[in-house]
Amino acid sequence: MSLFKYRALDGQGAAQNGTLEARDQNAAVAALQKRGLMVLQIDSAGMGRLRRALGSGSLKGVALVSFTQQLTTLLGAGQPLERSLGILLKQPGQPHTRTLIEQIREQVKAGRPLSAALEEVGQFSPLYISMVRAGEAGGALESTLRQLSAYLERSQMVRGEVINALIYPAFLVVGVFGSLALLLAYVVPQFVPIFKDLGVPIPMITEMILALGEFLGSYGLAVLTCIILLIWGVILGMRDPQRRERRDRRLLGIGIVGPLFQRIEAARLTRTLGTLLSNGVPLLQALVIARQVCTNRALQVQVEQAAESVKGGGTLASAFGEQPLLPDLALQMIEVGEQAGELGNMLLKVADVFEVEAKRGIDRMLAALVPALTVVMAGLVAFIMLAIMLPLMSLTSNI
Repeated sequence: MSLFKYRALDGQGAAQNGTLEARDQNAAVAALQKRGLMVLQIDSAGMGRLRRALGSGSLKGVALVSFTQQLTTLLGAGQPLERSLGILLKQPGQPHTRTLIEQIREQVKAGRPLSAALEEVGQFSPLYISMVRAGEAGGALESTLRQLSAYLERSQMVRGEVINALIYPAFLVVGVFGSLALLLAYVVPQFVPIFKDLGVPIPMITEMILALGEFLGSYGLAVLTCIILLIWGVILGMRDPQRRERRDRRLLGIGIVGPLFQRIEAARLTRTLGTLLSNGVPLLQALVIARQVCTNRALQVQVEQAAESVKGGGTLASAFGEQPLLPDLALQMIEVGEQAGELGNMLLKVADVFEVEAKRGIDRMLAALVPALTVVMAGLVAFIMLAIMLPLMSLTSNI
């Protein structure tokens, strides 16, 4: 008997880690599956440490999309799987990527299916492994990989668009607050001795700005430290699942940004569910996997509850409709898809609709945000300059 270390998901999608004794790795996987666990990674206790020591890397982002696309192309050209992986090994790339592909190829050469090889290396998501396994079971691995490649590419594109759209406003916000802090902390205090020497009456607005400037000049670093500690405390507090769930639920209800976050989450969730269902993955397993792509904790909890409801014989639309966190249109289209027996295709259509709406909403918000920040900065600078100029104007009027 050997000792194996495993990482798996239970029926509710919760991560399970532990060790067990078994005759070999296949027996260990079988024992875990009997417990109702979906195995993500399993190693002998010694191999896990060895793999971490070797530092084998993982495929993510663009590298994962490229790997999937190239493998799809080679399989579509009629190349056997083992030879396709061998060709990929000859392509230029990062050393850790080549090491990972070599590990997969060795598993395939030993007679294991691709899904088992991906599961063995432990660097691929449950979604990826489940779709590959479904493609193997249906004898359509190349077609499944093509759909998986399209899914990954689309997800990467949406993520890139959101990040690129937020770069300029982020720099603008930093520039606005940085400029104001510099103006208050270093420029405004220079006028304090000048006004004292002139002996002119100082308006209340000027006294407030001068006091704020002196305070930031003396305690600016302490204020910055307190802000950083406050942000760090909020981040640590959000590690509490219940507190984060309450915050994320409130976030979805905020007037302007709430509907936008709803659309983004709806597009991500329905795209994942639709892709899995269209490739033959059972609904319960698809819900367990799709839960992991949700970034909103409240929606994660709702997906868990939906899985329990479906397990008890309920419909997906009614499960999501009990405490609606998704847009009404998404719930209606899911209900129509279930009634027509085309849930997978309908979910993909829902994703198409909300990806377009989310992008349109982000563009509109950014189109309004940039001018608004510019106006706010101009207004604050004008307010500070007015406070500085009022005593000088009073002095000139008395001459």
